[in-house]
Amino acid sequence: MSQPPRKARPTQSAELAAAYQPGEVEQRRYAQWVAAGHLNADAKSDKPPFAIVIPPPNVTGSLHVGHALDHTIQDSLIRRKRMQGFEALWLPGMDHAGIATQNVVERKLAAEGLSRHDLGREKFVERVWQWKAESGGAILGQMKRLGDSVDWSRERFTMDEGLSRAVQTIFKKLYDDDLIYRAERIINWCPRCLTALSDIEVEHTDDEGELVSIRYSDEIVVATTRAETMLGDTAVAVHPDDERYKHLIGTEVELPLTGRRIPIVGDAHVDPAFGTGCVKVTPAHDPNDFEIGQRHGLPSITMMDERAIITVHGPFQGLDRYEARPAVVAALREQGRIVAEKRPYVHAVGHCSRCKTTVEPRLSLQWFVNTGPLAKAAGDAVRDGRTRIEPAELSKRYFAWVDNMHDWCISRQLWWGHRIPVWYGPDGEVVCVGPDDEIPTGEGWRQDEDVLDTWFSSALWPFSTLGWPEQTADLAKFYPTSVLVTGYDILFFWVARMMMFGLYAMKDKDGRSAVPFETVALHGMVRDQFGKKMSKSFGNVVDPLDWIDRFGADATRFTLARGANPGSDVPVSEEWCQGSRNFCNKLWNATRFALINGAHTDGDLPTELSPIDRWILSRLQHTITEVDGYFEEYEFAKVCDSLFHFAWDDVCDWYVELAKPVLTGDDQAAAERTRRVLGHVLDQLLRLLHPVIPFVTDELWCALVGSGAAERKQGKAEGDTSLMVAAWPAADPALIDDPAEAELETLQRVVTEVRRFRADQGLKPGQRVAAALDGLAGAGIAAHEPLIRFLARLDAPGDGFAATGTVAVAGGVTVSLDTRGSIDVAAERARLTKDRTAAEKEISQATAKLGNEGFLAKAPEQVVAKLRERLATAQADLTRIDAALAQLG
Repeated sequence: MSQPPRKARPTQSAELAAAYQPGEVEQRRYAQWVAAGHLNADAKSDKPPFAIVIPPPNVTGSLHVGHALDHTIQDSLIRRKRMQGFEALWLPGMDHAGIATQNVVERKLAAEGLSRHDLGREKFVERVWQWKAESGGAILGQMKRLGDSVDWSRERFTMDEGLSRAVQTIFKKLYDDDLIYRAERIINWCPRCLTALSDIEVEHTDDEGELVSIRYSDEIVVATTRAETMLGDTAVAVHPDDERYKHLIGTEVELPLTGRRIPIVGDAHVDPAFGTGCVKVTPAHDPNDFEIGQRHGLPSITMMDERAIITVHGPFQGLDRYEARPAVVAALREQGRIVAEKRPYVHAVGHCSRCKTTVEPRLSLQWFVNTGPLAKAAGDAVRDGRTRIEPAELSKRYFAWVDNMHDWCISRQLWWGHRIPVWYGPDGEVVCVGPDDEIPTGEGWRQDEDVLDTWFSSALWPFSTLGWPEQTADLAKFYPTSVLVTGYDILFFWVARMMMFGLYAMKDKDGRSAVPFETVALHGMVRDQFGKKMSKSFGNVVDPLDWIDRFGADATRFTLARGANPGSDVPVSEEWCQGSRNFCNKLWNATRFALINGAHTDGDLPTELSPIDRWILSRLQHTITEVDGYFEEYEFAKVCDSLFHFAWDDVCDWYVELAKPVLTGDDQAAAERTRRVLGHVLDQLLRLLHPVIPFVTDELWCALVGSGAAERKQGKAEGDTSLMVAAWPAADPALIDDPAEAELETLQRVVTEVRRFRADQGLKPGQRVAAALDGLAGAGIAAHEPLIRFLARLDAPGDGFAATGTVAVAGGVTVSLDTRGSIDVAAERARLTKDRTAAEKEISQATAKLGNEGFLAKAPEQVVAKLRERLATAQADLTRIDAALAQLG
């Protein structure tokens, strides 16, 4: 039975302002979530765990658009799981960012006329901690503005006491297991930062340089982009089977400008088809040359110091590498040894990611991790399914990295970071010290000067942040973590390192190696609306904080999430963010309308429902099912699209409009049923939208449910009501696939076609026109004639009715309208002609782009799809306009 008639509910519009003001709502709502403890996880809870550890942003960083995308996705997952009844932990923290942070503080010292050496190591490190306390970590406050529902009570820093203990523990374990060693190897060296760099800290760009061919003898010509390094040559290599040079292997050649004689060696690394087939070998300044040198027992001559200054005795000593290069070429030219010079010569050059200085390969004594067994374990864990990578096709990139990983240089010549826990004694002793070991004392003992690569401590992040090496309640509850969300660009580096260390250090309850996360969900890079990489030089960089200021955090989040397909780059534009703001406003206005008209969430749904109510409830169940499926597959763009179209099209454009005559009619029982259904639909919709747009949905939902019966049943105190702890919707099989869906679809097509005809005829939206409706009974919508007339602004035909236009709708429905005296034919013809020109122009431009193979090869899939959609729309518009012009005569 339906509920008995009741008096209209009191108006609740005072709870919502006339317009949505994001700034005021966001600040207040976030403070309420924190104060209520909604963000905190409980390790003692009996709820199933769901955990994400945040990819720790640098302490020097600020929120950029990549962070905003990353955090929006993570927050959406956490909020949904929290609503689904999981004990959801999103653990925040920051990385100490060794080089980046040291550079910041050194620049501040330079402004004072000081260097770190003026202060000394201890005082310099104190200054870094002081800077962190005063200026570092600004990004944490910016995360709150975005709406990150992280557990601030568990915030960690890679240099805090607990994580330092974890670093020392695993270093000692690796050292004792012979997986850490010290050796001379070729490493990436930054002459400005004066430290070794990992591969992730080197950015490669195509730079213009020169290729110089140098004659060493009548038969030997070598080519190089770094002529100055010839001063460190200790051999020339040729392929052992190259008939041109086989007879020279084992002989010597004089190295120009030096007077030294160097051997000619045969090595299979040399490609005889490349260049002349002769390669200069500089073991101390090239990784491939170093390997050749090791195979042939060649000496290694370091011909420049740590600042890239030439150290070889002679006329070039003391010159910077870029001063020495032209000087060496000039001297060779003077001797007639330059065979060819090519300028410009574009080639890949590595740069320090922090200061952009060109990296120098350099032979250096460093600490390394033997990655062989660790990398194999990391590969096996993905192959056997313990960790899955989404999308699955990116697994190939992961395997390409872990299956071919070089040993990892982990030492850095910095002062800020985890100092290597190794002490050297006066008689050559070497002692690795764990966190509970006593440090060697006495005269002559000293600690290694280097610190560890920042990525070393970051690799421990999933378990060190949960309390390891102690066996904490957090570790027992939340490890392995559920999912890692990150960009595909650091799949090889950070993800692989966490997999290696997690599998090495952690065990599951059965004593097997435990992965750090069950799923790796990868997203792409944020690009502009045309698919172009964001760059200051292009002027297309998006500042998410600016968008939050102007459009609100929810609009910013929705824009980013709506472009996020697994593993694909994410196009965004300010125009799209404005559209997301309009979407938030649409939700606000719809909910405000509902409250003004007495919509509520008290009690169960009525048992007697109109076809319109059954239709919207069926559409709601479909949407819940779709959204659940998309969330499980990390299809955030599809989550947003499904919710957008249900909210905007089904709820706001149709159900609210269909409900208006019922709410204002004389049938109070029908009006009350509609209020309850409208309240229920908005309640469920706001819950579904909350993970992506948390602020506006929480504000609207709290106004909608108020202190209603449903909340009182749950025993919640007033003020504790929040979507943060509301239940996630579940689809009701009894309400899905209702026959009313087909019925309402026909009604919508009739109204849509009439509205389109009216627009084509230049009729004003509110202008009423007499019309005859035929075929409604055959289409099964005769009962909806009053609604059709209400929505399409159609009056019943009176005396003298004469049809001047007819709209035929599939299903046998025809609508005949009398538009005499309603339009200015000449003005309407002029308007349609102008629209026709615009449609033709759009078709021409879209067709040209889609016919451009270069554009199609570079543009993201979403951009091409949008362009095809625009073309189809313009073609349909052209057909429609031509039909309208024909009807005008």
